Amino acid sequence: MRHLVLPLALAAAGAAHAETIGSVDTVFKFIGPDHKIVIDAYDDPHVNGVTCYVSRAKTGGLKGAFGVAEDKSEASIACRQVGPISIPKPIPEQDEIFNERISLIFKKLRIVRMVDAKRNTLVYLTYSDRVIEGSPQNSVTAVPVERGTVIPVKK
Repeated sequence: MRHLVLPLALAAAGAAHAETIGSVDTVFKFIGPDHKIVIDAYDDPHVNGVTCYVSRAKTGGLKGAFGVAEDKSEASIACRQVGPISIPKPIPEQDEIFNERISLIFKKLRIVRMVDAKRNTLVYLTYSDRVIEGSPQNSVTAVPVERGTVIPVKK
């Protein structure tokens, strides 16, 4: 059942496809799946050759089994060049490339790509849109693009 929740959430959001790389159990649950940390890979849908790896907590137990659990807001991101970088068409200076619901109603995990044109670098930010104790949890990473490759930006 839990394997159906992520694909359904992605289809509903119209977001990029996530591929689960692996997970580790953090808390044993007698009923339902264990709590775990999951690592997912997201290929940037508009930049060939860049993949982002996001680690995040996944709630288990009965709520997790039925897809009604609220996952923690914390996530970590590392984006890397995994092949030759090419950008087939101009991209916005800032663009949300992925979002996934991590609670039934109020909370989403988001990945936003920003262009640092001065440094010819793509910057990726992951955050939860639910504010925790005054500020959202977030993580940032950057992928430098070779100086010979121009990042085409939408005007």
